[in-house]
Amino acid sequence: MLTFEQKLEIIQSFPQLERKDVSLGRINFQYEESAVERKNVVYHLHPNGNGYVYAGLLADVAKDAKGLVNIRDLDEQTLRNLLERSIESMTGSGEPAEEESNNQPGQSAPQAEDQVWKDKQGNVLLLRYEDDADLWYIWALDALDCAFETLEESVEYLTEEGFKRAK
Repeated sequence: MLTFEQKLEIIQSFPQLERKDVSLGRINFQYEESAVERKNVVYHLHPNGNGYVYAGLLADVAKDAKGLVNIRDLDEQTLRNLLERSIESMTGSGEPAEEESNNQPGQSAPQAEDQVWKDKQGNVLLLRYEDDADLWYIWALDALDCAFETLEESVEYLTEEGFKRAK
């Protein structure tokens, strides 16, 4: 297990993160250039070694209901990788999805990564395929907005509501 000082050194090696001291000796690190509403990448890093990294936009990471991963027992490489991926997910520069027109009507072709959608006012929605329910969910931060049976229905809804896929 990494010490508090080691975790702090790793996190501070990311120049795009800005340190924000909070109560009880805890520290947050924010990504001010975030394209999504959330700016905290590291949440409540505590001198006892506990803390969290935001992974809410990462489909293949085990996280709590708020999208946070506890970093108490992570090794250096895992922590670095999680920080890199968290920051990247918040840039809004993910790869565009395959053209929906390549899919057959009514066919949902699940994407491996969550899709970030934005409107002109800066509102952000997350489109996520849930294999266990075989549904496409649209999330507004931690709140479920709606669900659809196909990718096409989801994209049509988002487009009608004035959202565009973040690139």
